[in-house]
Amino acid sequence: MGSHGAEFFLEVDKLRVQLLNNAEATTACQRVGVEVSHRDILTRIENVILGIVSSLSRDKAPVLAVPNRSSWANVSFDSEVGLQMSSGSSVTTIRSDCPSSVTKFAQILKVLSVIYTLVQSNSYATKRDIYYNNTQLFGSQNTVDVIVDDISCMLKISRRSLHVLATSKGLISGDLRYIEEDGTRINCHSSSTAVPVSSNIGGIRNIVSSAKFVLIVEKDATFQRLLDAEFCTKLSPCIIITGKGVPDVNSRLMVRKLWDTLHIPVFALVDADPHGIEIMCIYKYGSVAMSFEAHSLTVPSVMWLGLLPSDIQRLRVPEDTLIPLTKRDESKLNSLLKRPYFPSQPDWQKEVELMRQSKVKAELQSLAAISPDFLTSVYLPNKLRYGGWV
Repeated sequence: MGSHGAEFFLEVDKLRVQLLNNAEATTACQRVGVEVSHRDILTRIENVILGIVSSLSRDKAPVLAVPNRSSWANVSFDSEVGLQMSSGSSVTTIRSDCPSSVTKFAQILKVLSVIYTLVQSNSYATKRDIYYNNTQLFGSQNTVDVIVDDISCMLKISRRSLHVLATSKGLISGDLRYIEEDGTRINCHSSSTAVPVSSNIGGIRNIVSSAKFVLIVEKDATFQRLLDAEFCTKLSPCIIITGKGVPDVNSRLMVRKLWDTLHIPVFALVDADPHGIEIMCIYKYGSVAMSFEAHSLTVPSVMWLGLLPSDIQRLRVPEDTLIPLTKRDESKLNSLLKRPYFPSQPDWQKEVELMRQSKVKAELQSLAAISPDFLTSVYLPNKLRYGGWV
């Protein structure tokens, strides 16, 4: 690590103490996300079906009330949790007698039936399995994805508790070993290739790691570059993970699992553009669509390591590698500044304002214009040793 190793470990140890203190403060929040019993899950599904039967017995068209997962009006912000669905959220009514919603009504009942059978038999299925169970009814995989999340929100039960798994798209590597629920031993540092993020995060046990920090990497290309440079061994024991862009639920669950278990700093390495900033916000504070499960998905301690808009000026990144902001980019920046968590992040506000004023954005790859290995040999080591995150 060179002569500056002591400073790096000192900073990380300070953060570690803060995280341990924060972990004690958020224990009560974590309890909210504990799994419910099989009997309770079955009872909640039965209550939905009983409501439908009751309506039919009174010659009324059955309806389903699904919480609206796309409205900012339905979420509140808590700095220790992130975006969470409000108790009095508005709902979308799915009617069985309306041509525009009867198909979705049937799709929800079908998925509820599958989930009931899975829980009852204590077995699991992927969302893809459910789709192929009746492709004609669902029409597309995305339909199943949305309905499973709607049901999870409606029943107030996590997707894992519903015994529905999703194929992970994320990758993880570094100083980390654990055992899968089926007994498979995983060593994320045993080869130069990354390990796919588990599709059953809740079943992971016996996590062993000497990592000093977790680094969330926005893009697969940057993640692969860190792998090729043997970043996790040359700088410091660490864990790197990517959701390959907008993260899937399993990648977010894995970051949260590592944070809960290891109590080490978590940094985000994203492009200096509106899209990258939003991805970091999803890991840190969550999304509107999944706000009902915020307690198990968000990591409020995530720190923005880079690429910062201020880094572009400070490092004098060559102008020919910078990209002008589009109207859509400007709209996204304005939207970000209105998010309920931005007032608590003055340094973030400054960075976003700087991007608005400069009217340019930059990808992490632009650092290669300074020197081919600038990211891994200079930028990240200096950031982690001397600070520079927000």
